[in-house]
Amino acid sequence: MEYVNLGASGLKVSRIAFGMGFRSQSDEREMQRLIDRAFDLGVTLFDCANIYGPMDDRRYIGVSEQVLGRALAGRRDDVVITSKVASAVGGGPNDSGYSRYHVMREVERSLARLNTDHIDIYILHVRDATTPFAEVVATMDHLVQQGKIRYWGVSNFAAWELCKMLWTADRLGAVKPSCIQNPYSLLHRKLEKEVMPLCREEGVAIEAYSPLAVGLLSGRYSRGRPPPVDSFWDVRRSDEFDDVVTDQAMRVIDEVVRIADGYGKPATQVAINWVLSHPEVTVAVIGPSRMAYLEDNLGAVDWKLDETERARLDSVSEFRTPQIT
Repeated sequence: MEYVNLGASGLKVSRIAFGMGFRSQSDEREMQRLIDRAFDLGVTLFDCANIYGPMDDRRYIGVSEQVLGRALAGRRDDVVITSKVASAVGGGPNDSGYSRYHVMREVERSLARLNTDHIDIYILHVRDATTPFAEVVATMDHLVQQGKIRYWGVSNFAAWELCKMLWTADRLGAVKPSCIQNPYSLLHRKLEKEVMPLCREEGVAIEAYSPLAVGLLSGRYSRGRPPPVDSFWDVRRSDEFDDVVTDQAMRVIDEVVRIADGYGKPATQVAINWVLSHPEVTVAVIGPSRMAYLEDNLGAVDWKLDETERARLDSVSEFRTPQIT
């Protein structure tokens, strides 16, 4: 495993983060085994959220945090934990968003579920247009000063929104966001236009989630054929499959498979390695729900794509691809 600084901060994290969405896993014992194995293989960054649970089902809000807390008992100081806040956790008027009321209540709930006294990186999960930027920044700064969080970041933000967060923090003399977590893959390259240049200039780390475009870059899917039985696209998104596996998407997928065959590696490793080959990208956030997928994904580090192959992938993907998250 490789370890790098989180943007301009001094915090070191593994280049692969284990995402706790568990979109295709319902067994809590298996969830814990996956966490244990990821840790044994060198993963130190575990990415959670207050709404995550088995099968990414909102009936099980908070379960992923509970499982992570149990799994990391006795080794808390050896890992970096992220959690997130914003999405609805109930039907009340203050059960979502970034109000000081909601954020400070939810951080306490997350701390209890994680069985820890601090969250290393607390991330604003989605943009909340109803709360002023100054209130959001002041709340995150307050949590840092309290010691309940160490760093903070944003997720699914546009470049201008991140820029305004940075500007507001600077104006208030507050702690600035250290990272942004957005989708990035060969089938979703929107990040390159504005977010990457901003992060490069400001020293903000990029945590690229969905580097396999929800598994489409695994090499298991083909246009004109139904998705594999029991796969995510079969169980959860079968009605969208034909719309996302376009001719252009298949050109990208086929090129990934050809290059992978040439290296004697799985397609997943080539796709993740391409993401990590960008110097602006600090971390790739994977979300395997099975042990074989986890071990496969972690093989994406400690080697580099040849520039010729990287150029081929750059060329075939471009910005014409559907933005699949």
